[in-house]
Amino acid sequence: MFSHVDDFHCHLRQGNLMKAVTPTVLSGGSRLAYIMPNLKPPIANTDQALEYKRQLQALAPEVEFYMTLYLNPELTPDEIRKASKNGIKGVKSYPRGVTTNSDGGIESYTVYYPVFKAMEETGMVLNLHGEIPSDPTNDVCVLNAEEKFLKHLQQLHKDFPKLKIVLEHATTKAAVEMVKSLGDTVGCTITIHHLQLVVDDWAGCCHNYCKPVAKFPHDRDALRQAIVEGHPRFFLGTDSAPHPRSAKETKQAAAGVYVTPFVLPYLATILDSFGALDRLQGFACEFGRRFYGIPQPLQQQKVNLLRKPFAVPESIPYVSDEGKEETVVPFLAGKTLAFTLEQ
Repeated sequence: MFSHVDDFHCHLRQGNLMKAVTPTVLSGGSRLAYIMPNLKPPIANTDQALEYKRQLQALAPEVEFYMTLYLNPELTPDEIRKASKNGIKGVKSYPRGVTTNSDGGIESYTVYYPVFKAMEETGMVLNLHGEIPSDPTNDVCVLNAEEKFLKHLQQLHKDFPKLKIVLEHATTKAAVEMVKSLGDTVGCTITIHHLQLVVDDWAGCCHNYCKPVAKFPHDRDALRQAIVEGHPRFFLGTDSAPHPRSAKETKQAAAGVYVTPFVLPYLATILDSFGALDRLQGFACEFGRRFYGIPQPLQQQKVNLLRKPFAVPESIPYVSDEGKEETVVPFLAGKTLAFTLEQ
């Protein structure tokens, strides 16, 4: 028997896609979902975040939803204080144009220092998409965009040592080493798919394409080793990001891997593959809550995770907002996992 896991980085979209994927949070093995704000339009203030939470809670009442705001020029210290009083946990920073719905992302951090100061004072968390935009003139592309971002993480921590910062969905050995070198107020999420994929797995395969992209085998090994070590500032954030098949299998594939319906079987299978199944509890059920200061639920429900083959479906159907029959292709579609979740 295992505890439900906590997912500290989750995309649940909006409209009919939201209605299709949100109920699978709990059935896939998660009890907590930390929600990203990059909708259209983005979740930019407290009232919008609370309304979005209301919609999600209506679809999955047993899940703990924690909301974030999108870092934007209209965000003020007063809004941060309002957000904190209303239980909003964090603010997500997207560099302009690096991932889905990030056209309104930031170009400079220094202009947001008053906002960060208010966040530091109220205990809100700064969630960083850790890449800089690709720039051929400066030799920047998807393979080194994360490593070149790390100096910004280091500077932000230096300027705001009491501000809790999470480097989201780390993909490189350099990122792991940087987070380890910084203080206890800096944490890091690791996704399920980055524990499995390397460059060869997404090059030519749109359904494994995400941002940041999976890197080299030595980078994947560093992510795995952080879990094997039981490092308390590395915890699960799936970055589960569903897109309709039509948005993936096209000339310019949308970035995102979808894991929400089978989080626990995926995680157990992959951790077991490198001898870290015994680290699941800390990595996915304890360390994230500890970093965010979120107490464990008084009544912890257990789920029956069986070492039994489970075939991931080829696709999951839903009806789009336009009334069109669509599908979402889950991670490792058609493959067999070593574990299954008994409902």
